[in-house]
Amino acid sequence: MAALNITRPSEAVRKLLVRQVRAVFHDAKRGEAPLLPSDHALFEQDSPIRMVHADVVAMMVGGMRALLLQMLHPAALQGVLDHSDFRDDVQGRLRRTARFIAVTTYGDRRDAARAVATVNAIHAHVTGHLPSGQPYSATDPRVLAWVHLAETTSFLEAYLTYADPGMPPRAQDRYFEQTAVVGEMLGASPVPRSRAEAHSLMAEFRGDLSGGTAAREVARFLLEGDEGRRPGRVMRTLGTAAVDLLPPFARTMLAIKRPGLTGLPALAGTLAMAGTIRWAFAKPQ
Repeated sequence: MAALNITRPSEAVRKLLVRQVRAVFHDAKRGEAPLLPSDHALFEQDSPIRMVHADVVAMMVGGMRALLLQMLHPAALQGVLDHSDFRDDVQGRLRRTARFIAVTTYGDRRDAARAVATVNAIHAHVTGHLPSGQPYSATDPRVLAWVHLAETTSFLEAYLTYADPGMPPRAQDRYFEQTAVVGEMLGASPVPRSRAEAHSLMAEFRGDLSGGTAAREVARFLLEGDEGRRPGRVMRTLGTAAVDLLPPFARTMLAIKRPGLTGLPALAGTLAMAGTIRWAFAKPQ
């Protein structure tokens, strides 16, 4: 008698979870499919940047933390307010950012170069004036440097918290060395090449930042939504984890309190979610 091909319940759950996660990051209606790692990518297999950027939950927590930090730079904030539809398309913005990171981390280096060129072309049209009248441009190397610094420090901090707390210091430095390649392709300067340099730059940028009313309103929208959009339970959980990882100065500037005892279930839930999704993607897809 031929053996029956019966899928075990755990395998069915795993496949369902993989499909659900992929649906968040790939728009099937537009023909998007998961990116297959290339042997000709900018970065070698099993290198720090590929390990950090592969952890789904850590990247989502880190991405939210990065957005909150980025909004503290007046030029970065104004560029979003003047040229972005983020309030109407939060998921689309998340998907496009995730796609860019995937292509530049795992894709063929030619595709990575094209993705960077596309972003640079978009940035060339992101110009305007701050409320003070001072002009801004998304091609300003220092503004790009803050965006890059906010992202890389956030992704690594979330990875250390929810994926690999024992990541060796040398590997952490290597992560910054690798992300500097993409940062410089985008025109950012200065960019850190070690954790120590990242820490130093974070302190240096403090004088460029401002936690005004607009930044606080955007932060509230990202975390709480508005009447037209309320984040679901998963996104609220990840948002709590992101706030928990913010530097104290950023929480003060954004008028956000660090989660106390009431935030512990969300932090525990984020940790459990991270482990579950890693289990689901552990088998070859």
